[in-house]
Amino acid sequence: MPPVFPGIRLMARNSSEHPTELELEILKILWGESPLPVRDVRDRLEHAGRPLAHSSVITMLNIMVRKGYLRRKKERNAFLFSPRVARNRVAGGIVGDILSRLFDGSASAMVLNLLESADLDGDDLDELRRLIARKRTTGEQP
Repeated sequence: MPPVFPGIRLMARNSSEHPTELELEILKILWGESPLPVRDVRDRLEHAGRPLAHSSVITMLNIMVRKGYLRRKKERNAFLFSPRVARNRVAGGIVGDILSRLFDGSASAMVLNLLESADLDGDDLDELRRLIARKRTTGEQP
């Protein structure tokens, strides 16, 4: 079959090293409560404004199992799904990628952008000061 666009070589979309938007929604549901059957994951997605067919949710959950994001366990006549990856590991990977690709590795530039673009109140700023002070004195992760 001749190429659709002569002279242009199309490449398959690269698989992302980070979860997609829908995968993140599913992970957030399961980080909050797990294990859950497909039906409950679908109900929570619909409640969050993401109505999907039951078969679509099954497909996504199985893809996420293959990618290593979830584990699946058979219980009676249903599969139960739970996260295989921790929230802080996923968040750290995404933030690290943004830090590297968008801010050239400059954490201060990234934090400055957050301070200038986010709607932070006094309590938020106090909490940030507290976390910075703790990191400075102990080196401990917040």
